[in-house]
Amino acid sequence: MRVAIDTQPGGTGPNEDWVAGTPTLAVVLDGLSTAGLDTGCRHGVPWYVAHLGSRLIAALAEPSTSLTDGLADALEKVAALHPECDLSNPGTPSATVAVLRQREGFFDHLVLADSPVVYEEHQGFTVITDLRVDDVLPELRAEVERYETHTPDHKEALRRFVTAQRQTRNTTSGYWVAAASPEAADHAIIGSTPTKNVRAAAVLSDGASRLVTEYAMATWFEVFATLRDGGPRELIESVRKVEATDPTGRRWPRYKSGDDASAAFCQW
Repeated sequence: MRVAIDTQPGGTGPNEDWVAGTPTLAVVLDGLSTAGLDTGCRHGVPWYVAHLGSRLIAALAEPSTSLTDGLADALEKVAALHPECDLSNPGTPSATVAVLRQREGFFDHLVLADSPVVYEEHQGFTVITDLRVDDVLPELRAEVERYETHTPDHKEALRRFVTAQRQTRNTTSGYWVAAASPEAADHAIIGSTPTKNVRAAAVLSDGASRLVTEYAMATWFEVFATLRDGGPRELIESVRKVEATDPTGRRWPRYKSGDDASAAFCQW
């Protein structure tokens, strides 16, 4: 498997995405926004995704390790790196997870939260994603989307939303992400697809997939054409060009003008 990767921050702050590829693996992590709130951790989201990603790659290098076991192992090992932090804080650093692994005759996928794995098949496209987060606190989400980005009202509405959202994170009544507990791995969406059915695949953070899912400014056919012609960098630049036409989020209400974006394009 040949994997091309790229990741770019959405603004002037640190990139909270993480992406990596090997001859058998593609992994994308999308760190969750803290909205300036306390996390109980002195390390921060970029530290968290870098350590989780590297340990996930190491855990899944062994073909006999299942994707869920590999994620649980990585979560446990990262938690052990900073026991002095308050890992019970509902805002402890966390991330979405999307993994594609090639094995004999199959591609295995794991998705936890809204970073998708997209298969280009001979007769169309299959999108594997986990949108449980969209069902959480719709009224507060709508309040955020009423205001233009970079305004005091938008910032305050986002803080209220994230504060409430944290209370539902990794609970049976809410949604699941990678955080401090290995239990989250049991709630990931997993599956396998025969290699004979697939032409290529993309593993994306939602900052890249929104060109199709949020902005509707491209089809998956066009996304894969872009990935073939210009690679992940051109795809992310396409997202940025669209966002530049709506810098304050009037046409496409969102949490910030530009989100961190990552892509791994897999061919064989």
